[in-house]
Amino acid sequence: VSTKVLGIFSKKVKMPQVVGALVAGVILGPSVLNLVQMESDGNFLAYMAEIGVILLMFCAGLETDLSELKANGVASFIVAMCGVIVPLAGGFIAYALYFHVDVSSFHECMKAVFVGTVLTATSVSITVETLRELGHLKGKVGSTILGAAIIDDILGIIVLTIVTSLEDTSVNPAAVFGKIALYFVVIAVIWFVLAKLKPFLESQDQLRRTAILALAFCFLMAYVSEKFFGIADITGAYLAGIILCRLPERFYIYNKIEVLSYMMITPIFFASIGLNVDIHGMTQTLIVFTIILCVIAVISKIAGCGLGALLCKYGKRESVQIGAGMVCRGEVALIVAQKGISVGLLSEVFFAPVVIMVLVTTLLSPIILKMLFTK
Repeated sequence: VSTKVLGIFSKKVKMPQVVGALVAGVILGPSVLNLVQMESDGNFLAYMAEIGVILLMFCAGLETDLSELKANGVASFIVAMCGVIVPLAGGFIAYALYFHVDVSSFHECMKAVFVGTVLTATSVSITVETLRELGHLKGKVGSTILGAAIIDDILGIIVLTIVTSLEDTSVNPAAVFGKIALYFVVIAVIWFVLAKLKPFLESQDQLRRTAILALAFCFLMAYVSEKFFGIADITGAYLAGIILCRLPERFYIYNKIEVLSYMMITPIFFASIGLNVDIHGMTQTLIVFTIILCVIAVISKIAGCGLGALLCKYGKRESVQIGAGMVCRGEVALIVAQKGISVGLLSEVFFAPVVIMVLVTTLLSPIILKMLFTK
């Protein structure tokens, strides 16, 4: 009830509903009312939240428009690359300088790299909703932002996978990249097989088994990705959605999965993020770092993506608009942060700064876009 009520309130004030769900978790958690604690009530909530993440990424994959991606492919790719490299470098430098990281220590360097990895993500859903409200979703700038946001997420997931794999110093980097290459070969084979089965799959349209088998396929991809290739389960779920997104049944599948997702599981995920935040434990050092993180998060995306747009011959105003459209971090940054904590690359004390950064960028991006699109 709290996630929905605060989500509706967020929508009323022209903000994404995810903000309300996050705030609901903060209010119910140890930061404010302390009604629910992940430590004592955590098993059920943690498992449901993990399933919520998988379904969230699966739905994001189903929503991917491959034809739109191809139309602005080159420009979107360059914008996305710059939008990953600059925040990655910015986060690394900010963490390394502020906490005086010993660069001779591989583990400490990887922690700094992971802070940059958290900043690489862009929220496709928040960006799309904002542009739709402004009436610029289908324009040149809107299409480029959408394509770059989709590619940005894919690149972010790849960076996440590489960074988490390299944390284990006993692993040969060449073996890591070989495993990733093999993984995408397997994905290509699965895609080819399903393409050959397309007539059969189309004959199953509007049948309950279609959605059930699609969900099973999502879970199987998530499991195989993490179990056999050491790749995050959310990567497998996201690619499962992309594989199925070209089928005409994707709308039917999406509608069925979305009901399961938004009715219970995904709100639990967003609320669990807020429940993990305890602002009482934030020291003055962490508060200052949170401010630095927010500033770097906003400036690095506008500068990085804006530079990529300029390289693709966009005007200065259009370039800044594209950069502003990529500022939102949203759920992907939270997912990356959660994965970082699970593998020991991100300390739990940094989770509150990441959530605050997500809230700040989510709130600022629609405001900045409205200013830039106003003549």
